[in-house]
Amino acid sequence: MTKARSVVVDGRYHRCHGSDMLFLLPTMTRGEYATCPQCATWVGSGRDWSMTRLAAMAMAMLLLMPFAYTAPLLDIRLLGVAINTSLFEGIWQMTKQGHPVTASIVAFCTVGVPVTLMASLLYLFFAPRIGMNLRPILLLEKLKAWMMLDIYLVGLAVAAIKIREFSDIQLGHGMVAYLTLTLLSLLTLIHLNPDQLWLRFYPQLHPVINAERYRLCLACHFTSAPDARGRCPRCHTPLRARRRHSLQKSWAALISAMVFLVPANWLPISILYVNGARKEDTILSGIISLAHGNVPVAAVVFIASILVPFTKVVVLSALLLSIQLRIQRGIMTRMLPLRAMIWIGRWSMLDLFVIALMMSLVHRDQLLAFTLGPAAFYFGAAVILTILATEWLDSRLIWDTHGTRFSNTRVNTNRDQA
Repeated sequence: MTKARSVVVDGRYHRCHGSDMLFLLPTMTRGEYATCPQCATWVGSGRDWSMTRLAAMAMAMLLLMPFAYTAPLLDIRLLGVAINTSLFEGIWQMTKQGHPVTASIVAFCTVGVPVTLMASLLYLFFAPRIGMNLRPILLLEKLKAWMMLDIYLVGLAVAAIKIREFSDIQLGHGMVAYLTLTLLSLLTLIHLNPDQLWLRFYPQLHPVINAERYRLCLACHFTSAPDARGRCPRCHTPLRARRRHSLQKSWAALISAMVFLVPANWLPISILYVNGARKEDTILSGIISLAHGNVPVAAVVFIASILVPFTKVVVLSALLLSIQLRIQRGIMTRMLPLRAMIWIGRWSMLDLFVIALMMSLVHRDQLLAFTLGPAAFYFGAAVILTILATEWLDSRLIWDTHGTRFSNTRVNTNRDQA
């Protein structure tokens, strides 16, 4: 991938959601994407699948889901008894053993969000034919951060490595359906371009006014002046210069996450009964135990379950303090870790998925049983809160401390090349 020369074509005004810089965004073709010339934040691409193709992918995934969710993903032989596990079985075991809130977190990320996204794409395909409102459905980009079928697949691999010391393992016949579902979902997320969908269904012309009055809508990423009611003229969301109460909400979520991380790492997250003997594992002790058999996998779990959550706390705390102290130096240095935390934060759910799988595989009463520890709820809550803290932080506040008035400029586009 190399940077192409500047493309001089007609475009539209756009404000960057990272730095609030106003620039002229050229019309992009397939294979091109644009970044902000001030902070290098990704602001759009020309990738655009047709609604027919998106609807076909959505229909294929909805047809696969019953098999991927209910068919066995792993088959084991434990104490002479054949046992298999499915995604629904793990969620049911969590609920059955008295942890419905933790089970709902797993269900939301692996079932609720994928089903909602696929149903939304089918709605976008059929609803225009009968004149129904598409605006609420087009705000589906926020679902991307919560769709975790790929993380659950990694959790399957970790659970298989953990359980192999007790039994023989084979892949279940539902694994093909789940792998196909995960692959199709990743392809759909890669090629789903909400900005192009907005342009297709609700094309808006910019009013002829001073471009400095333009604001960015964080809901649909449309840049325009507010309408007569102070709303975005495209999605009708209230149009504000900055995200409302951004610092307060980020601090509240971050401090709550810090509180939850203490019992999440101090209390046992899993309890294993072997011949009536109780063995408790915290997150760290479970990683150490896993490292005795497979160091690379233990390293993956350590990064996802310990390193990422605590790094997010440190990074977000530093960013929030830098905004409140109005530190002007090192703006780009602060933007890079923020982007990294946005991308990697969802992987902290890995440990929770592994526990759900272990509970559905090892439940042979007191002879050999695996159950959820009290730390699981606190850990899941902390992960969700850190994701929300990152999402609620308006990075434009970092640039406001610099006090620079950005002038209009034209953005370069980059073309993907093999």
